[in-house]
Amino acid sequence: MSTNGVHPVETALITLRDPRSPAAEAYRTLRTNIQFSSLDKPINTLLVTSTSPDEGKSTTLANLAVTIAQAEQRVILVDCDLRRPSLHTLFGVPNEQGLTSVILNQGDGELPLHATSVPGLNLLTSGPLPPRPADLLGSRRMEVLIERLRSEADMVLFDTPPVIAVTDAAVLATRLDGVLLVLQAGKTRRDRAREARRQLEKVKANIIGVVLNNARMEASYGYYS
Repeated sequence: MSTNGVHPVETALITLRDPRSPAAEAYRTLRTNIQFSSLDKPINTLLVTSTSPDEGKSTTLANLAVTIAQAEQRVILVDCDLRRPSLHTLFGVPNEQGLTSVILNQGDGELPLHATSVPGLNLLTSGPLPPRPADLLGSRRMEVLIERLRSEADMVLFDTPPVIAVTDAAVLATRLDGVLLVLQAGKTRRDRAREARRQLEKVKANIIGVVLNNARMEASYGYYS
């Protein structure tokens, strides 16, 4: 980690590389929308997923985490994509220990969190990849870990695999306050977006909104119902 500035790997994140850009401002708007999406029940745990790979969900989540931490919130970013984890690469940290390590050790001891160059933002990487990710994410140990993470941060953000491809996101969504669905303009098919929504609604997930990546500048960055 860089001690006096942004880690070179983290410059892949627009909110750190160019905080005055329209894209960075869009992430701050997204942060505000999430904060006001449910005044009666604040969103403290949020899952981000997509319909298929390469729609930008992990980058979206990482940039969102940066903006929330910049608002003086304690944020823990958790890589629950136990098939193609990428957050450790985005932030340039090792991945020998992480989420799976904590669960296999039954949550004993200190969490293997990685500090980032953003004050208040810590990362729990995936750790070694398990043979059955959905079983692990749906386990009682995972439920206990979620509550522990909730107690140690103002906001806990979870990255998961695409919801249509595997059941991981749907399994985890039932235990969290909200779900954000990431789509990519010009790539995500409407039928797949509808199917992703259907699968999340089937498990009664709280879909708080949709983020549209790669949209034209004059188009809306996101939509909230």
